[in-house]
Amino acid sequence: MRIFVDADACPVVRQTEEVANKYSVPVTLLCDTNHILRSDYSEVRVIEAGTDAVDFALVNLCQAGDLVITQDYGVAAMALGKQAYAMHQNGWQYTNENIERLLMERHLAKKARRASGKHHLKGPRKRSEEENLHFKDKLERLLTILQSVYGTGPGR
Repeated sequence: MRIFVDADACPVVRQTEEVANKYSVPVTLLCDTNHILRSDYSEVRVIEAGTDAVDFALVNLCQAGDLVITQDYGVAAMALGKQAYAMHQNGWQYTNENIERLLMERHLAKKARRASGKHHLKGPRKRSEEENLHFKDKLERLLTILQSVYGTGPGR
């Protein structure tokens, strides 16, 4: 089992690495050439900038039983299709039971934005320490379950 992080704008890279280190799970951070990431724990893969280039690279790397951390519903859907697990940066898990609804909501929201002519949305509010702790707790719980299924330690 490995953890792959869609790291271009991910606010929980540090928290992911802390939990992964505790459970001896290897982490790969993927970002494009417009971002600079360094890590003492994770492997960092820099992908050429391009529409969805990081997303496709991440999905190509992940395998059944791996964990993908992303806020992108499309990436999560593709990971689930490969029998990987997927988690949002807010700590909730994407599942086969909720992904279709999430994709439909995303589609409808995009359609509504196009119809209204409003394309400039406010950015996300600053994350709280409570949200980061909630994510870490949820990640720890999930890793505990996954390690009981797939075994412990790095790699497979």
